[in-house]
Amino acid sequence: MRRTQQDRSAGTKAALVAAARELFAARGYQAVPADEITRAAGVTRGALYHHYADKQGLFRAVVEELERELTEEVQAAFAGGSDPLTGMMHGLGVFLDACLREEVRRISLTDAPAVLGWDVWREIEAEYGLGLIVAVLERARADGLIVETPVRALAQLVLSAVMEAARMIAAADDPARTRVEVQQVLGGWLASLLRT
Repeated sequence: MRRTQQDRSAGTKAALVAAARELFAARGYQAVPADEITRAAGVTRGALYHHYADKQGLFRAVVEELERELTEEVQAAFAGGSDPLTGMMHGLGVFLDACLREEVRRISLTDAPAVLGWDVWREIEAEYGLGLIVAVLERARADGLIVETPVRALAQLVLSAVMEAARMIAAADDPARTRVEVQQVLGGWLASLLRT
């Protein structure tokens, strides 16, 4: 069966993203030239520019793929909780564990803000994380588990705090210790929202 142009295009994009992701995770965005990515992907430089305009566009695609995967992991942890807040605590733990992975630390937490700029990075984080947090908090409020509060504002603050914790882990000399500390602080803060 002959491959369609759409299939070939999707295959080329997937090859570029996979090659770039591996190289960016290993050495960082600045240390990886576009020619090396195209060689590793087995495609021409023209294919890179056709699908992504430039190396930065490809990097954004890598960041978004990684964020989608992380969101799926966290969402599964949220869903596994016996109630929304337990799920949120499990999800927080899964996310903070992911921040210990070199790929996440280098691509999402170190290079993404520098390469894409803070506004774009925050937009991507909000796209993948904010809706998930809003849904969990709305369910917790509906179940009477948290104090009455504007959920969207709270969700934005939770996302900001979690992303700052992630950046602290990425920049730490001892990421594992920092991960434990930030979970303790964030867990205490989220627990303070519970109705007593």
